[in-house]
Amino acid sequence: MYLKRPAGPRVVTLEDGSSLSRSDLPSVNTSRWVAGRKAVVVKAVQSGLIDAAEACEMYNLSQEELESWCAAVRDFGETALKTTALQRFRQIEQRS
Repeated sequence: MYLKRPAGPRVVTLEDGSSLSRSDLPSVNTSRWVAGRKAVVVKAVQSGLIDAAEACEMYNLSQEELESWCAAVRDFGETALKTTALQRFRQIEQRS
């Protein structure tokens, strides 16, 4: 039996010195997206562990949804991924 090796790196080092591997990614069967799982996917895409197209395919996400997660983290930090904070951050964006 042969195991298929995914293309690209299997482990990356993040800016804070911690490491992120493919085994740290959420399950492909994830249906409930809490802020922590979203943050791991965003970190994986930003660090080059997986590319955006692969993330969208793996997790059945639209490109716009993934981009909105990345923009929220870039502009406001991981707290912005929480559903309860979504309206507050949208109001801040509209004022700008």
